[in-house]
Amino acid sequence: MNLLLSSISVTHLTRNPNQINEDNFNTDAYLASQYEGLVKSDLIDLNPSSGANGTRKVRMEDGILLPRYRLPTEAEWEYAALSQIGNTIYERVTDRRQYPWNGHIVRNKDEKYKGQMMANFKRGRGDNMGTAGFLNDNADIPAPVHSYWPNDFGLYNMAGNVNEWVMDVFRPLSPEDKSDFNPYRGNVFKTQQRDEEGAISEKDSLGRVPIKDTDESPDRRNYTKADNINYLDSDEPEIKYDFGITSLVNDKARVYKGGSWKDRAYWLSPGARRFTDENQSTNDIGFRCAMTRVGSPVGLGSKPKTK
Repeated sequence: MNLLLSSISVTHLTRNPNQINEDNFNTDAYLASQYEGLVKSDLIDLNPSSGANGTRKVRMEDGILLPRYRLPTEAEWEYAALSQIGNTIYERVTDRRQYPWNGHIVRNKDEKYKGQMMANFKRGRGDNMGTAGFLNDNADIPAPVHSYWPNDFGLYNMAGNVNEWVMDVFRPLSPEDKSDFNPYRGNVFKTQQRDEEGAISEKDSLGRVPIKDTDESPDRRNYTKADNINYLDSDEPEIKYDFGITSLVNDKARVYKGGSWKDRAYWLSPGARRFTDENQSTNDIGFRCAMTRVGSPVGLGSKPKTK
């Protein structure tokens, strides 16, 4: 379910604390005109055909509605973890970055905190904390979020503490198979279900608009089937991903990254990748949310360039 920014709930809708059954806010249902809510005021419709006092509902392009929360892709996660802004001058990299901080060690280089551990990880067999003083990461299990320094993007625990799920399914050769633009492995294309007249189907008893896999189209150039996870590896009959039979990989094997409180320093590198069954839960894997950025690709509020 999507969320609304406070501006729409305060300015355009009156808060509805009930949210029961079909009277439950859902962005898809709202955009499909299947959720009315307690309307305070609609937006002025600038379309001349709407009349002098025409109004309309909020649309996604108004910048008021939030996009969906989701897991970050593996590429997005690595980019966020490395945060290559604190080790570069223009296009020159001044410090090689093996971890989400500068340098090759897992201790702070700042004179004020010199030698203190930068993350919560396992230093060696039976050594989850270290010894007293600066050689101690102060946590033998997951620590509070702000126990260590953020990276240059202001993100905490991109290395250590807990591993994090990403959205990609695992394939050994993903770097070779994926596109170099917005790389992602795991597409399952879905669309809103429509009735015989082409209108969006009525929402269900919980206020959700029905979703289905995109119809197959043999004439489409970018993909022909809605489930596109196996692109480039299921086309050949001898290549199969069947968990526990021919390999340890299938379409439910999802990547996780970052290292945890019980992992060695090797796994703290943003480039390290592992996988497990997405239906499994462990005491060392968590997640963080991302959302697709909306608006201009060069930044909101940018001034026009002039001579």
